[in-house]
Amino acid sequence: MSNQVKGRQYTDPAVYSAEHKAFEEAGLPTTQAGWIQRAKDVAEILGRDAAQRDIENKSPQAEVSLLKSSGLLKVLGPKKYGGGEQSWEVGYRVIREVAKTDGSLGMLLGYHLLWSTTANAVGTDEQQDSVQQAIISNNYFVGGAVNPRDSDLNITSEGDEIVFNGAKNFNTGGVVSDLTVLEGVLEGTEDHIFTLVKTDQAGIQFAHNWDSVGLRLTESGSVKITNVRAPWGDALGWDPETKRPIPSVLGIPFASLLLPTIQLVFSNFYLGIAQGALAAASEYTLKSTRAWPFGGDNKDKAIDEFYILQRYGEFRAHLAAADALTDRAGAEIANLYREGGQYGSVVGDERLITAQRRGEVAAFVAHAKVVTTDTGLTVTSGIFEMLGARATGKKYGFDRYWRDIRTHSLHDPVAYKKREVGRWQLLGEIPEPTWYT
Repeated sequence: MSNQVKGRQYTDPAVYSAEHKAFEEAGLPTTQAGWIQRAKDVAEILGRDAAQRDIENKSPQAEVSLLKSSGLLKVLGPKKYGGGEQSWEVGYRVIREVAKTDGSLGMLLGYHLLWSTTANAVGTDEQQDSVQQAIISNNYFVGGAVNPRDSDLNITSEGDEIVFNGAKNFNTGGVVSDLTVLEGVLEGTEDHIFTLVKTDQAGIQFAHNWDSVGLRLTESGSVKITNVRAPWGDALGWDPETKRPIPSVLGIPFASLLLPTIQLVFSNFYLGIAQGALAAASEYTLKSTRAWPFGGDNKDKAIDEFYILQRYGEFRAHLAAADALTDRAGAEIANLYREGGQYGSVVGDERLITAQRRGEVAAFVAHAKVVTTDTGLTVTSGIFEMLGARATGKKYGFDRYWRDIRTHSLHDPVAYKKREVGRWQLLGEIPEPTWYT
């Protein structure tokens, strides 16, 4: 395996050989607490050189291999195929823990968990089972060429196959993925189709052009899709005989759960990044920050400075509140999936989610998005006030926390989430399902 693709270097999975072996010997966790601890273990490993890896900006082949060997990619998967069979409540916590030391890997893990469970929301029972079997038994990492702000991929029907063509400006994790979620519109209709295809094929060409201010290791650059084929039977939620959407699968509120689910993925890695920033800042302050000697209130140590204590107290309190809110939203999402049957399976011949119930949970997710965005940006920019000038040194990497949240918080304007919450408060209107709600 070369360490360079089209002039772009990537990290070598061999650097984690000892960790791979240790995780293999330990096996998968069996409890919620065990999975969260496994995420903390991965975060500790990633945190050893996170600042340097951010500077080097290499494609994260090694880091994704660590997510694989640790088992974190399987946390939501069915036990019968080797998964952890945990709820989204645990999935969100796992994302948050990894993001505390490496925002890019927290984001990649979050997107994988969303895309790897796409069929659970929009597929038939048979499709859900076959997709989970493929992903979990092979330990696949899943990316997605699904960016609603771009033109839809064009889908044509050719016999027993559907054919995708087009391009996307953003494709998070695609370069390092095994499978890619494709989504487009069937030609001559306004109907959307999701499917999963193997990433390693001639028709999927990555531009390798991701060079952003933050989240530098997410490989979120553009991709061109040319004549990529999939069987009609893999069109999620569609009847391969009639070549039409199945109303009982795609025509119900349950099918739109992907959107609030991923919005809460965002909130969890924002929160994790901010919590990681505060933890790293605290460690630095205890070791290196000096008291200010010219204010007439001389202190021997930085930890005696009132303004430092005040800011740390403020940030900790705000993050604790954000943590509780985000956990509550995670419980609401997990309950939606339980009410519809774990892994999206049908209960009593119907998925028991009403539009009102779905909308109320989407509003709750919007609460978390508003709070984690605003608090995350405040904390990650504000930590420098407690650190001092020396902490701006590039080697410390304190700026990466703010850069990561600032970059992704532009994904969709948080002002619209605030408007959704405002309409819910004043008018009792639940958010309408969109590509971002």
